[in-house]
Amino acid sequence: MADQYVPVPGGSNNNNYANVDLIVDIARRVNVQAVWAGWGHASENPKLPESLRKHGIQFLGPPEHAMWSLGDKIASSIVAETAGVPTLPWSGSGITLRNGGGDPADSKEIITTVPDEIYKKACVDTAEDGLRVSLVIGYPVMIKASGGGGGKGIRKSEGPEDFPALFRQVQAEIPGSPIFIMKYAHSARHLEVQLLADTYGNAISLFGRDCSIQRRHQKIIEEAPVTIVSREMFREMEQAAVRLAKMVGYVSAGTVEYLYMPEDDRFYFLELNPRLQVEHPCTEMVADVNLPAAQLQIAMGIPLHRIKDIRALYQHESWTNNPIDFDNSFAIPNPKGHVIACRITSENPDEGFKPSSGTVQELNFRSTKNVWGYFSVAASGGLHEFADSQFGHCFAWGEDREDARENMVVALKDLCIRGDFRTTVEYLVTLLETETFQNNDVDTGWLDRLISEKVQAEKPDALLGVICAGLHIADTTITNAFQTFQNSLERGQVLPASTLNNSIDVELIYDGVKYAVQVTKMGITNYLLVLNNSTKEAEVHRLKDGCLLISVEGASHSTYMKEEVDRYRIIIGNKTCVFEKEDDPTLMRAPSAGKLLNYVIEDGGRVIRNQPYAEIEVMKMVMTLSASESGTITYIKRAGAVLDCGAVIAKLELDDPNRAKNLEVFRDPFPPNVDVPQQVDKLNHVVQKCRAAVDQALAGYASPEPYFARATQDTIETLMRSLRDPHLPLLELHEVISSVFGRLPQAVERAIRGQLQHYASNITSVLCQFPSQPIANIIDSYAATLQKRSDRDVFFLNTQAIVQLVQRYRNGVRGHLKSVIQEVLKKYLDVEMMFQHGHYDKCVSKLMEKHKNDMSEVVAAIFSHGQVQKKNVLIITLIDHLVSHEPGLADELSPILNELTTLGKSENAKVALKARQVLISAHQPSYELRRNQVESIFLSAIDMYGRNFHPEYLQKLIDSETSIFDVLHDFFFHMNTIVRMASYEVYIRRAYIAYGLYCLQHRTIGHRGAENRVLQFQFNLPSSHPNRIMGEPNHGSIAQKADHNGPLIGALLDDPALDPNTHCCSRFGVMAAFNDFEEYKNSFDKLLALYPAFPPEGHIGHDHSGLFQTIEDPQSRRGSLAAGMRNCIATEGTCLIFQGQNHIRSQNMFFKAVSHAKITPD
Repeated sequence: MADQYVPVPGGSNNNNYANVDLIVDIARRVNVQAVWAGWGHASENPKLPESLRKHGIQFLGPPEHAMWSLGDKIASSIVAETAGVPTLPWSGSGITLRNGGGDPADSKEIITTVPDEIYKKACVDTAEDGLRVSLVIGYPVMIKASGGGGGKGIRKSEGPEDFPALFRQVQAEIPGSPIFIMKYAHSARHLEVQLLADTYGNAISLFGRDCSIQRRHQKIIEEAPVTIVSREMFREMEQAAVRLAKMVGYVSAGTVEYLYMPEDDRFYFLELNPRLQVEHPCTEMVADVNLPAAQLQIAMGIPLHRIKDIRALYQHESWTNNPIDFDNSFAIPNPKGHVIACRITSENPDEGFKPSSGTVQELNFRSTKNVWGYFSVAASGGLHEFADSQFGHCFAWGEDREDARENMVVALKDLCIRGDFRTTVEYLVTLLETETFQNNDVDTGWLDRLISEKVQAEKPDALLGVICAGLHIADTTITNAFQTFQNSLERGQVLPASTLNNSIDVELIYDGVKYAVQVTKMGITNYLLVLNNSTKEAEVHRLKDGCLLISVEGASHSTYMKEEVDRYRIIIGNKTCVFEKEDDPTLMRAPSAGKLLNYVIEDGGRVIRNQPYAEIEVMKMVMTLSASESGTITYIKRAGAVLDCGAVIAKLELDDPNRAKNLEVFRDPFPPNVDVPQQVDKLNHVVQKCRAAVDQALAGYASPEPYFARATQDTIETLMRSLRDPHLPLLELHEVISSVFGRLPQAVERAIRGQLQHYASNITSVLCQFPSQPIANIIDSYAATLQKRSDRDVFFLNTQAIVQLVQRYRNGVRGHLKSVIQEVLKKYLDVEMMFQHGHYDKCVSKLMEKHKNDMSEVVAAIFSHGQVQKKNVLIITLIDHLVSHEPGLADELSPILNELTTLGKSENAKVALKARQVLISAHQPSYELRRNQVESIFLSAIDMYGRNFHPEYLQKLIDSETSIFDVLHDFFFHMNTIVRMASYEVYIRRAYIAYGLYCLQHRTIGHRGAENRVLQFQFNLPSSHPNRIMGEPNHGSIAQKADHNGPLIGALLDDPALDPNTHCCSRFGVMAAFNDFEEYKNSFDKLLALYPAFPPEGHIGHDHSGLFQTIEDPQSRRGSLAAGMRNCIATEGTCLIFQGQNHIRSQNMFFKAVSHAKITPD
């Protein structure tokens, strides 16, 4: 609206808006006719209208003599005493203005000033004077600066102990202002009367406002009109306010403030504000009077009865100019509806409304017909430390108070403010929804009581906050790490691959509870969170404004995070929660940016917990800093220093170092998703999800163990099962056709759907094949009928997706399955081949040379290779599934499997070995054929009487390159005893072919009729074995314990050159097979007794219940059997084979144990 903008100096308002000389100088230089000071700053300084009047410039406000009389809190209280308006006990009680024994209240004489000698009688100059006055008044008292306002320059003192410090704070906030003491009113309501007066001695009241909801004596919610008092009582307040205005010759808009005591239905004068209040729109909306416009018209010399809005208020025609008797008007104005106003401030309600400054990233407010608001900042703007904490004001109108309240609640919930600082928006919603507010039972101390009771705004669910905070921190950390890595590559620097990590451990503290959550990035938008062995999956999308759109448990949340020095502030929707970082109580930090005023404890002095130690000025407010623990304080900053948020002010040497925060650790898991409906995906969508999971794992985005192995097993099984389903191509093609509906010629669509219908009707037939070629022929035939090339191009463009799909299935469902497996193996191979030639730095250098224009490709390859161990698990799981379910495909995939065998690095050894085994197995005879061959060899080695062996036949099995271990265990339970003995021996001799096996003995254990065969064996470690210790004493030979109670065939293949007395690194072993687990338990001690050095000297007995319980438990067999064996018999060296009803696996499983060696499952 302005025609000209004039820049002013920055800094505090003393340099600009409160500088009277500067304002007058600018007004003269730009040749203005009038100055409107608004509210705050210099609007209540009598020097401004006085200086402007001397230079012939009109001031849109009261004259200086009225401002001197009523604008000053002390002078206005003296005038009120003189006018007979009730006042609370204060330091100027009983002081009035008398003129020759007469009472100015009964005269027409205008009071232009309060004499200095009378004025000074009501002032308190020192803290000592204030203490004396307070004793007379009675505690608690209010210490108030006459020039204060807006919550500044006012403190409540509960007693003589805190009075001196509070007195100094008031002096510091309003330097040079006179100070007075007033009795504190308990359970009072703060009510206001809006005045409007012209230059002709007329003054009227425009209803009132209820401003009782305050914190630190600063209004936060205002209402109009006043509903807590009767109409007669408020009429009396209005008349007293008008009487005061006329007594001092008041002009323009002003506000008389009262304290109303509901208990005794009395009111007391508080002060008069000689300016327009910031909450004036409340009055405007119920009175339908434009107050700034009225101020302008009054300054132009227009009387009140000529102002259009005033005439309408008093029900007079707007086009007439007849005078209005405002004191005796026949039409008493009535307010229209109800208005509630809320101040939007940059204060943290969770910390006692601590003000803060900073920038604003987003501010979104939508006005409606019943809600209106204004803000002094906009998006990309900010609040500096010299500004007032209030930067916005919202007003809601309704037919009644409840209607206005509901409109305000809706408006505040829709208000979006995001910046460096907290705001009061959420807390305001909480206040408006309390039962106390709805019943209008508040008073001036209500909000302060809520603050002291730690009543907070509605918070989001704690675990939801943990999820959102963890995702924000992890996403930011991982993204920054990848970007830093890429920037380093672009500068020619090669960082370690371990720098790229997709899993972050996050520790958050909320309400004294510590949450430890592991967040793993599972893909571009997928995350996995682990909390106390429970998991939660989330989908995350980062928007341009820094918002994370998080989908978890079937619900989506718009979230923002602001990281501060000691905390994370998370905004979820319109709710805020704050997570602390690990707090160090020895570092005393500034909670906000501001200025350090002074210390109240000497440097090196002792401070106790919660004791104030310093005062800082934050956004024109003086705040006290208190110690969190007791100890000796050492200051780092000097008084007067400018502080950043989080700056270390002092250090604290704790009296008790153990007083550091002891946090409760959250140990519960994530709650189950009981309310989330189970979504049943179509088969083609299941395939897409599984393929995406596999591709993400190959790209390096793998979940932590043990979750990865389980998830990989499930994903591979689901993917392979779905790929084998003949319905898959049918569903995929239906989806493609629906996407191009209306763009295909009807003839083509009918023909394709006919083929699909025929396929669907015969889908279970063994000979039924997906009609890839017929569908391709339909498309080609129709394209041949198109004469124009442009028509053909459009047709091929519309059918491109269909053509691509039928090409994928040109070899049927099985061919598509093969191509998918091949693609997965090829992706693994492509990355790993990049790191086969040379060390890490050399491989990365080659990649950088190859992708010099796009280093993101290099980063992706390095990150993928860094997760090679988990990728190995995926590939091996896929190959195992292929072998067990699709053995015929192994031979068809031999080219890609052969390439896998060429991987020579140790990290790829497992995959290379698995590929090699599959290739060998693919060229081996079937299991049944190999078993029959082995049985034939065993039987042919027995002579016609079935008592002796022919060693040359068994040697063929021992030296054979063909795998026999998978069939050999079948003969451990052969009906022929000699075959069983032979299978034991062949197994041991082949398994220990690389060792110096020099003694084998066959024995029996158990009673007659239930004997069980046992094989004892003894060998030496090779000379190159790392566990070989020269000079180790021999533990004796198992031959020394031979009982010769069974056939002895062990010497058939022994090397006589191996002398057990010349080799010191001997190992002993026992091998046995049992039909069931109970039989094994009964024989366990007998097996141990077969060892030459067992039991040890002094050994009494064994308790193997722990081992047996571990193995028998069906829930822990698979994972705990090997561990239980290691714990119980690793050094005892028992070999076990199980068969019968208690199978550990679907096929027979056995363990072999060797004394002084580890147990290894075969």
